[in-house]
Amino acid sequence: MLGVYTILEAGEQGWGSTQTLVLGAISIALLSAFLVRQAVAANPLMPLRLFRSRNVSGANVVQGLLVVGMFGMFFLGALYMQRILGYGALDVGLAFLPCTIVMGAMSFRFTARLNMRFGPRATLLPSLVLVGTGMLYFARTPVDGDYVVDILPAMILMGLGTGLAFPSLMMLAMSGATERDAGLASGLVNTTVQVGGAVGLAVLATLATERTESLVAGGESAASALNAGYHVAYLIGAALVAVAFVVAAAVLRPSAAAEPHEGELRVRLEPALSEAA
Repeated sequence: MLGVYTILEAGEQGWGSTQTLVLGAISIALLSAFLVRQAVAANPLMPLRLFRSRNVSGANVVQGLLVVGMFGMFFLGALYMQRILGYGALDVGLAFLPCTIVMGAMSFRFTARLNMRFGPRATLLPSLVLVGTGMLYFARTPVDGDYVVDILPAMILMGLGTGLAFPSLMMLAMSGATERDAGLASGLVNTTVQVGGAVGLAVLATLATERTESLVAGGESAASALNAGYHVAYLIGAALVAVAFVVAAAVLRPSAAAEPHEGELRVRLEPALSEAA
């Protein structure tokens, strides 16, 4: 919480201000203390042995990078539609509906079958390409954007990509954990979604605001400056998805011996499927 607050306040105070540096140092110290405690505790909340597995560590890193772009698109995309295109709250909800429908359909209907047929790693890599492409498409939205031309294709790409990616990441993380640690691995992945999304969104929002304020100070119109700030956030999100692709390709490993039967797969993926829906 302190880290997120520090990042948000950095937009006002400056990244090199005393407040930012002091609060940032405290948040890092608290995180370090937590890790030290988990390393020595007899019954740790987050056993560090989980991270000995390439798949557990890699899946969480990929998940953290992926949700930054996803959360940024949902949050800043909603602001784009409201503050630039003039959509109402209901209009924004309906605008995101295709993404939600596609995401849910992929998660519940197709992803498990693709994982069983090709493996979670082979399913994950194309899904990251889809998400990154959706972010890049959204980064071209104009001030006078049209929903069907400028927004809907990105929504469909994001829905396809995230609907494939989240269950696949859960499967990979679970395949790298022992039966004793299966519940911990599942909880860790879902925690990474929340923490990564919160921290990442704070960074994207701060950078977008800084870009907007800079353009306004240079004489740019408010709508154009806002849109340019959002584009910076989308591009950073797309870049992080590209990093996630590299990590997934280099770190994650298929584990045929650890892949469960279809019934077990459904049970294991339930938290991720619920999260995606």
